[in-house]
Amino acid sequence: RPVLEIREKVVSMEEEKVRLKILKSNCDIISSSSTINSLDDGCLMHIFSYLPPIPDRFNTALVCQRWCYLACHPRLWLRVEQSIKKLPEPGVFSNIETAISAARPGDTILIAAGGNHIACNIQIKKPLCLIGGGELPDDTVLVCSRGSDSALEFLSTCKVANLTVKAELGCCLLHRSGRLTIEGCILQCEENPLDFLSCPIVSTASSSGSLSPSALKVRGDSVSVSRTRIEGGNKAVSTSGTLALQRVRVIYARTAIFFWFDVDQQ
Repeated sequence: RPVLEIREKVVSMEEEKVRLKILKSNCDIISSSSTINSLDDGCLMHIFSYLPPIPDRFNTALVCQRWCYLACHPRLWLRVEQSIKKLPEPGVFSNIETAISAARPGDTILIAAGGNHIACNIQIKKPLCLIGGGELPDDTVLVCSRGSDSALEFLSTCKVANLTVKAELGCCLLHRSGRLTIEGCILQCEENPLDFLSCPIVSTASSSGSLSPSALKVRGDSVSVSRTRIEGGNKAVSTSGTLALQRVRVIYARTAIFFWFDVDQQ
């Protein structure tokens, strides 16, 4: 009987080895025949470029080491980090202005959370996307010092998301031309500013010449604001062009009275 039990154990061990070998073989076949994994790095990065940076492109970086390397590659987005080393990585910059100058049209710039980033009269003349790297817009703050006309000036189609922009005097975002999208941001100006000198959002897209609304639509000039909180300033928004507001909250405190309201569209 002991001999029989030993034989049964040996047989079961051999069967387990065969089963594991079959499973490994099947996994290798699936891995080798997987369409997405058989693509080269250039094709995968091109696919990743169509994903929204947050959260989809971040999620792809969790799949494996290869996807993490490709999803965080400088070709897909640039990064702004204040505490960088003396020899920074490619695609990493110490300030926003340098990152914008180095960016190519269509690039995404991820601004690191923590601390204040200086942004004064920075002109953006190419299509770019600026995104705060924190979980909330309060985590990434852009500060425009007194004496500047604006923190960011847009002369092309751009998107700003998940950022807090503070202007001591002047406007947070100045829109000259193109389609500007503001999503999930906080825009703060002085609560009791001098008249006409402080406004969170200013659009002058139609100020150069008498352009009709139809002409502006053809040219593509517009401002779209969603899920954004606007605080202080002489006016919440100053524009004579095309404006769309969705789920926007405005706080106005000139007389120490707070007015809260949600605007679906205007």
